[in-house]
Amino acid sequence: MTGRGEVPIGRRVAQWRARRRMTQQALADRLGKSKSWVDKVERGARALDKFSLIRQIADVLRVEPAVLLGERPATLVGAVPVDGLDGVRTALARYGGLPQVGCQVPAVEVRRQVGHAWLSYQHARYPQVVRLLPGLLDAARGIPRDDAELLVQVYRIASAVLVKLGEPDLAWLAADRAATVAGGDALLAGTAAVAVGQALRAAGRERLALTATFDAAVRLVPTLTGTAGDAPEPTPGASAVGGTLLLQAAFAAATRGEVRQAGQLLDRAADLATGARDRAGVGQNGEQHPGEDGQRTCFGPVVVELARVLVAVERGDAAEAVCRHEMVIRRDGWRRLPAEYRGAYLVDAARAYLLAGDLLGAGRMLVAADAVAPAEVRSRSSARTLLADIARGRPAPAGVARLTTLAGLTR
Repeated sequence: MTGRGEVPIGRRVAQWRARRRMTQQALADRLGKSKSWVDKVERGARALDKFSLIRQIADVLRVEPAVLLGERPATLVGAVPVDGLDGVRTALARYGGLPQVGCQVPAVEVRRQVGHAWLSYQHARYPQVVRLLPGLLDAARGIPRDDAELLVQVYRIASAVLVKLGEPDLAWLAADRAATVAGGDALLAGTAAVAVGQALRAAGRERLALTATFDAAVRLVPTLTGTAGDAPEPTPGASAVGGTLLLQAAFAAATRGEVRQAGQLLDRAADLATGARDRAGVGQNGEQHPGEDGQRTCFGPVVVELARVLVAVERGDAAEAVCRHEMVIRRDGWRRLPAEYRGAYLVDAARAYLLAGDLLGAGRMLVAADAVAPAEVRSRSSARTLLADIARGRPAPAGVARLTTLAGLTR
C-alpha cells in the first residue's frame, strides 16, 4: 500500500519515525511488534494493507493516517530563517588562495573573534555567530597551518552552529576541515572528531558517527581498550575530550538501537568523568570541565547523567528518562552548564515527557527551555515541530499557547 504519492508508505513511516526521534525498537514497543517487523515495513518487505494498523502507527507517530498514505501533504514546522547562511555557504565554498594583501586579519584578532563566537554560541545567540562566520572563515585561509589549534576552533564553531540551524551537510564540511587541519595532534583531532560526530548524527549517519567518535576517543585515551598496558593516565583535558567523544558515540549507538553498546559507552564516559575530577582535585560539585588549550568541551559527571536521560529517550524508555531527569536537574552542576547546553537538553526532556504521555510535563520543559535559551525552541525546526505537537494537545499546557505565538506558530 503506497497511497497516491510516489513515496512508499514504509519509507514515510521511517521518515516520520526519524522526525519523532524514535528508534525502530521504540516504535516496535509502542506497537507491540518486533524490531524486525518495523524494519521490514520500512524497507517495503512487509506490506501495510490494513487501515486499522496504519491508523495505529499514525497515532504513535502523531500524524494523520492520510499523511502516511500520501493523501495529504505533510506539514512540517520549519525553522525561522537566519540571515547570513548564504554568506557562510560562500565562505566554505572558497578553496585555497589567501585573502587579498591588506585584507588578512591578524591571528590575535581572529582568536578574539573566535572567543566572542564561542561565548555567543554558549548563550544560544546563533544569529550573532552566523554573522561572524563568513569573516572568520575567510580569515582562516590566511592563518598559518602551524596554528592548527586556532584553525580547528574556527571550523568547530562553524560546524556547531550549522548543526543547530539544520544544515548537516555544511556542518560536516566544516567539521571535516577541522579534522584535516588538526593533523597528528591527538587532542586537536579529538576535538575535531566531536564536531564530525555531531554533524554525522545530524545527517542521520549514526554508524559513521559511532565509528568516528569511538576511534578518536581510543586514540586519545588508549586505556579505553583495556589493552594499553602501562599507558599513562590521561590528562584532564584528554579525559574531557575523550569523554565527550564517548557520549557522542553512545548517542549514535542508541539511535541505531544498540542499547547494550550505548550503556557500555556511557559507563566508560562516567569513569573518565570521575577520574578527571579526582585527578584535578575538584570537589563533588565541580561538574563542568572547561577544557584546556581551548578545547571548549563541556564534560563532567552531571553531563554524563544528562546523557543517560537522552539515551533512555532514544530507546523509548520514558519512565527511566523522566526519573533520571528529575534527579539530575537537582544537582548543583546542572545550573553551571552553558545556556545552550541546558536549553537543548530541556527540549529533549520534553520528548521524554511526551513519550510518557505527560503533555503537561512536556509543555513545562519547553517553556523552561525557552526561558534558558529561546533560540533552541524558536530557531530549530525539530523543537518547533515538537512545540506544535504539544500545542495541539487538549488542554494545551500552561505557557505553551504564548510560546507558540512567540515562535510564530499557529495552533
